[in-house]
Amino acid sequence: MNSQEVLDVFRSCDAILDGHFILSSGLRSATFLQKQRVFMYADKAEILCKALAEKIIAEGYGDISQVVSPAIGGIIPGYETSRHLKKPAIFTERVNGKFELRRGFEVQKGEKVIVVEDIVSTGLSIRECIETLKELGADVVAAACLVDRSDGEADVGVPLVSLTGFKVPAYPADNLPPELAAIPAVKPGSRGLQ
Repeated sequence: MNSQEVLDVFRSCDAILDGHFILSSGLRSATFLQKQRVFMYADKAEILCKALAEKIIAEGYGDISQVVSPAIGGIIPGYETSRHLKKPAIFTERVNGKFELRRGFEVQKGEKVIVVEDIVSTGLSIRECIETLKELGADVVAAACLVDRSDGEADVGVPLVSLTGFKVPAYPADNLPPELAAIPAVKPGSRGLQ
């Protein structure tokens, strides 16, 4: 699946939004990928996640025992990608601001896992998830995402497999271009939810 095909799936679901958005990183952007509008449609999520699973295998990271995702955004793509990898899927949750495995989920010392996320901007959620998994003794062989908004610039600490890059400028709140500053900001993401 090429980049245009990936973005066409997002467009077909009206999931590429224009406005003034506060990203989960705190940065501001005129474009927001509302992946939950894609995940509303199981057939669309399947198309993207099957392609991601195929790319994970093609890049040599398919020899894992399970997929781990950061909640909330990574749960659906992690689950659907794991289905195509034929591996179980688990997820981390924030407890007092730090990711933890809950619900009886666990990783074994030395167990090879891959972290699957929806969209990467700065890579913070993936890095925090990886840190938790490494503290538990897991061997995180790579991370994967549907869309890398940094287009290869985000350092997640392990190799990152992305279905596509989609570089969109993002700005600190105190350094906005005038056209963005003139529009009220909205926060459509999930970071900060308890």
